[in-house]
Amino acid sequence: MESFDTRTDLTPIHTAIESIRTEVGRVIVGQQPTIDLLLTALLADGHVLIEGVPGVAKTLMAKLLAKTLSVQFSRIQFTPDLMPADVLGTNIFVPKTGDFSFRQGPIFANLVLIDEINRAPAKTQAALFEVMEERQITSDGTTYRLDEPFMVLATQNPIEQEGTYRLPEAQLDRFLFKIVVGYPEAADEIAILRGHHQRRNLTDALDAVQPVLTADQLTTLRAQVHQVHVEEHLFSYIASIVQATRASKALYLGASPRASVALLNSAKALATIRGRDFITPEDVQELAAPVLRHRVLLTPEREMEGSTADDVIAQLVQKIDVPR
Repeated sequence: MESFDTRTDLTPIHTAIESIRTEVGRVIVGQQPTIDLLLTALLADGHVLIEGVPGVAKTLMAKLLAKTLSVQFSRIQFTPDLMPADVLGTNIFVPKTGDFSFRQGPIFANLVLIDEINRAPAKTQAALFEVMEERQITSDGTTYRLDEPFMVLATQNPIEQEGTYRLPEAQLDRFLFKIVVGYPEAADEIAILRGHHQRRNLTDALDAVQPVLTADQLTTLRAQVHQVHVEEHLFSYIASIVQATRASKALYLGASPRASVALLNSAKALATIRGRDFITPEDVQELAAPVLRHRVLLTPEREMEGSTADDVIAQLVQKIDVPR
């Protein structure tokens, strides 16, 4: 039987992850599950939608993750008057040459923070379809490739509805995770207050955060994640969970095959973060909600009953036999 201990050296991944946690921990108190999911998405090469009420450090966590990487970072504030060209770029006429020159938009970065993604209208949201899936944009018949790595971190507020535009299913499906950020525990909130009292300002704390990974190093770590071992029965387990969403009478819309791939890739990344070069059913179960919650739609009846997508996903996972 193949030994799990000698197959892959996970020391570089473990070192990198602990270094990032240390740097982020200089500013963020608590929120460990959210940070772990962000790190999982980073290693799995996926985009993340972060949802939470104002003031729970959604934007701050995204900025901190960017600061731990030696990569190009850009931030786009989505607003109702934002146009697709403001995000992607546009062709500019150059009188000196008599030709048009493409001026890159802020999406041309390695890590892009989109603040309040649901505040821009549908045409601007749709501008992200190609770039998030294919890592390229097409303008006037010319295709421009983005540099790797490329990751979108988007935030949205679930409470405010005025002046917002709901993300379409095709857009949501391009996010690896939807992370829901809740309020901190009482002990963490006390620690937050103590930290604010002790430091002069947030800018100084952010400046203290140092990059620990280059783009090339991240590419190497992602290649290691890809090599994580997956037992044959776990392919069936992942497929069974995703297919159960399509057969459920509680769901109007089930998850697509892209969800199955997302569950597999993210489980590989989570396994490496936990110090293993093989995935377990527990990895899949832990990631089922963040991978699936934004890819399914409840029936009107279940919504009226007060059920949530997370409730239905947990019930479906519970009903499926766990491989051993």
